[in-house]
Amino acid sequence: MTPSPRVGFPTEVQTAIDELLPLCRALGQGRYAVSLGGSYGKGTSDGRSDLDFRLFCDARAPDQGARRRLRKAIEAWADRGIVIDGCWVRTIDEIEAQLDLWSEGKGKAPNLVWTIWGYHILTDVYNQAVVDDPFGILDGWRNRLSTYPSKLKAALVQRHTASLRYWRADYHYANKVDRGDVVFLAGITSRLVHDALRVLFALNETYYPGDGKNLRFADGFEIMPNRFRERVEATLYPGTGEQARRSQHIQLLALVDEVLALVPAD
Repeated sequence: MTPSPRVGFPTEVQTAIDELLPLCRALGQGRYAVSLGGSYGKGTSDGRSDLDFRLFCDARAPDQGARRRLRKAIEAWADRGIVIDGCWVRTIDEIEAQLDLWSEGKGKAPNLVWTIWGYHILTDVYNQAVVDDPFGILDGWRNRLSTYPSKLKAALVQRHTASLRYWRADYHYANKVDRGDVVFLAGITSRLVHDALRVLFALNETYYPGDGKNLRFADGFEIMPNRFRERVEATLYPGTGEQARRSQHIQLLALVDEVLALVPAD
């Protein structure tokens, strides 16, 4: 089988990929695909981006020193200024089972230590920079996900509008503003912005990217409140003092109302 075409990378990054590809492949057995996730997969990489290798395979290989060799190579590249965040191994069956769940609107983002809002598998699978895909595994998943699942859209809109509506009218939220409970307010503000983003990503049939570059993705949405990025940034960082807290509350509720108004009536 002919390997899938590779995405163009800077020369030094490509050299690192070429060296690590066989080391990543050694971690699995059977069919396989190797890719870069994270910012390279999403097309948002910059000079500070690390390399997040993914290996998808039929089965994990017994560890016969493969992990040690990979770790040694990663350390050597770190000395040269290329940060590599390891290689995450997932079986093909694991991914396909998760794709089935999410397509039916039943998927849940697991809470992992390295992510704030959970790990979102659909974005991770859909946004991959292909390194080697001789069996067409990644191409097949991307084709499957090219149409946003209608059941997923309905489930996400329902789940996150419910949260927005609850907190929109909650007495305790307003009370915390009066009392100046800044820890609570920081948490609830972040949550409601997150809920609003999840609704907007679903309405625009775009897979939610998790923690990274949400507003950059949202900038191109057709279904979106006016001046969304500007208002979100002002809401998340309002300043200090009572007036700032009250302004934050008012701005956030207005933003919530506008997002809810964009949701089609059942």
